Amino acid sequence: MNGFLCVLKPPGMTSSDVVVRVRRKLGRGVKVGHAGTLDPEASGVLPLMIGRAARLFDYLVEKEKTYVAQLKPGYATDTQDAHGAIIAGEGAHTTRAQLEAVLPRFIGEIAQIPPMYSALKVNGKKLYELAREGKIVERAARRVQIFDIEILSIALPRVTMKVHCSKGTYIRTLCHDIGQKLGCGACMEKLTRTKVSRFEIKDSLTLAQIEVLKKEDRLSEILIPIDQMFADYPSIIVSGEAARLAYN
Repeated sequence: MNGFLCVLKPPGMTSSDVVVRVRRKLGRGVKVGHAGTLDPEASGVLPLMIGRAARLFDYLVEKEKTYVAQLKPGYATDTQDAHGAIIAGEGAHTTRAQLEAVLPRFIGEIAQIPPMYSALKVNGKKLYELAREGKIVERAARRVQIFDIEILSIALPRVTMKVHCSKGTYIRTLCHDIGQKLGCGACMEKLTRTKVSRFEIKDSLTLAQIEVLKKEDRLSEILIPIDQMFADYPSIIVSGEAARLAYN
């Protein structure tokens, strides 16, 4: 069994939890990996690589991503999302005009300082483990690309926006930094990843749907073939001695 499976990750599970659940369904010996971690409380597209598809990890993690995020102005938290402790802000609201003036500053290449509550490692230890110990360490800023930010709705004190960005972008940090520019603080309340490369949320399967397909022995029918990952690349047909050299 080789190919890609587009899973709709629910909130409350880690990306690794999803991998373990699917691996159990597929049986012993089947390799399963994921391309692009989602925070435990986030939901949305989580591409899984099954069997030989795992070799294409580098192709997937380099791809652009699209998210729908709910920004909550008024408070900043230590985790940069709504699950953390409030560290700044007095509940002040913002206006659409203020948002429209600030958001263009985040379009293009920007620098982000990874949040302490993240899975990045420093000296072999994950940042969130250090954060839970009450430790704060210096993190180097990273360059990421924000291609577009679109305001979908404003129902204060919440703002829903769609973000199209490069790999490595922390949407929590983007919300935090937007709050700083607004002068009132902000955190991310909800996050849904809607697209990773060619994998879209409309084509994603829930874990319950995957379980039904497995029981019906139909899971292989919905696996996305490995070759489809190369659909946008130029191709060449080789045969004979050229084929032998290409394989080697």
